[in-house]
Formats: sequence, C-alpha cells, structure tokens
Amino acid sequence: MAILKLTNSLKVGDRIKFEGHGVDFEQEVSSMQINHESVEKAKKGDDVGLKVDQPVKEGTEVTLV
Repeated sequence: MAILKLTNSLKVGDRIKFEGHGVDFEQEVSSMQINHESVEKAKKGDDVGLKVDQPVKEGTEVTLV
C-alpha cells in the first residue's frame, strides 16, 4: 500500500511509474481509496491509498505515464 498526495488528477485504469529509492516500475491503478473508501477518481490535492506491485519508500517519485 502506498499513500500519495496528488499533484494531478488520477483515476482507476491510469498507468503510473514509481522511480527512486531502489525501485523503477510501472503499474496500472487497479483500485484507489480516500479515507478507506473506494473511489474511481481523485483530484489534485487529495491523499489516496493505492495497492502497489512492489514495496515503495517515502519519497519515491510517482508520475503518470
């Protein structure tokens, strides 16, 4: 699980890339939560929880592909 503070909007189905702190991988956003409630999309400024394919550390850069 990773918690992200969004700088752009994000939706289920988008592809994102994790880079830095020893990781470099892409994955599709399969599910997303805000305050433990599933959502299909989130806007800039929201804090979201995502399932991730690999462990990530705080400070890992996440970009929309």
